[in-house]
Amino acid sequence: MINIGLEKKTCEQSAALLNKLLANEFMLYTKTLKVHWNVEGKHFGALHEFFKQQYEALFVIVDDVAERARALGEMSFGTIKEFAQHGTLPEHPGTNPDDLAMIAWLLEDHEAIIRQVRKDIDTTAAMNDMGTNNFLTDLMEQHEKMAWMLRSFLLKNK
Repeated sequence: MINIGLEKKTCEQSAALLNKLLANEFMLYTKTLKVHWNVEGKHFGALHEFFKQQYEALFVIVDDVAERARALGEMSFGTIKEFAQHGTLPEHPGTNPDDLAMIAWLLEDHEAIIRQVRKDIDTTAAMNDMGTNNFLTDLMEQHEKMAWMLRSFLLKNK
């Protein structure tokens, strides 16, 4: 049993939020790999490298979210079935649109995660879990920056 100044119920509730987030982070990571592998067109080189930078950053995020749940003494999801069951981001199996539509997919997913994290920030503040609250705030800022980069690319190419 851990003794970090939080009730077990608080740790469990925060970890549940984190596991739902973990499912969406892993889905976004996987989707970013998909577009990295399947992008085509005149911007192939730049986008292939850009998507690589994004999936590498997302891998770190996935690991950090899972480890935050573990730091609270709870288990993290770790299977495709759990991610699919608890994730809320749409998948697009068998679909490989043009490069700009791929960017739009990723942007929508980052924005969905940002909205989710904003709610989770309020929830963890109400539970007085300031460690998770701070973690989520930092994570939200990372997603906001990634979304800005995706959005900027879309605007540049209109």
